[in-house]
Amino acid sequence: MKKNNWWTALKGSVIGGTMLVPGVSGGSMAMILGIYNRLINAISSFRKNKKENFLFLFIFVLGAVAGILIFAKPLDMLISRFPKPMLFLFMGAVLGGVPMIYKESGADRASWKEVVCVLIGVVLVIACSVIPKDFFNPDTDNGVVRVLVLLLAGFIGAIALVLPGISVSYMFLIMGLYEEILRAISRLDLLFILPLIVGLLVGIILTTKTLEWIMKKYPRIVYPMILGFVLGSLKETFPGIPVGWEWPVCIVTLSVGIIGVYMLSKIKKADA
Repeated sequence: MKKNNWWTALKGSVIGGTMLVPGVSGGSMAMILGIYNRLINAISSFRKNKKENFLFLFIFVLGAVAGILIFAKPLDMLISRFPKPMLFLFMGAVLGGVPMIYKESGADRASWKEVVCVLIGVVLVIACSVIPKDFFNPDTDNGVVRVLVLLLAGFIGAIALVLPGISVSYMFLIMGLYEEILRAISRLDLLFILPLIVGLLVGIILTTKTLEWIMKKYPRIVYPMILGFVLGSLKETFPGIPVGWEWPVCIVTLSVGIIGVYMLSKIKKADA
């Protein structure tokens, strides 16, 4: 495998692993790792260079699936045993990407319009929490209904997956499917996983080109709104105020998350 292919697989595994954490956006992590634009272009312009784009997407998806399978159990265990330090680490990872997202907007200084767009993004993410969880509950005896619900959930998750700043895990958590998905991945329950994957793929194919056009056409509006999505998602990641010995540990993990991701965003990446 060529060096660039190894980089693509490695970045895919990191993005796949972080997608499991509510509040951490796979799209934002793709931006930080310098692979987001290549991914979007490969999907939206797939027919222009089918062989190259297929190989790139195949290697990326392979890496992402490997990352999900590898990190699902360790992340679940670490979050269960050390919830606050781990979630402060993820909060730091989210905050560390904020300067990069703002830079993508092309704005030299924040104006009232950018501030309004950030606030709109925050409100939209918080408003997502009013979605009735029972609607997406897959516990039903009707297999057809169960599959349709999972397809719809996958489609909604695809929008969060493609759009930086919105965590697909957060969306699944809102829909009441997050814990079920983690268990299904751990058990390799294909009857549960496959409809979700199909919904995700269909959603990605149908929404990517439109989102790419909007982001290129209106960066001064879209990127501040993405920043709002990121800040709004912190509400779900925040595990509560640390107590006692948790204070120094959480401060360290928060700092590690911020500095680590910020430094990643500053490193010039090789083209995927």
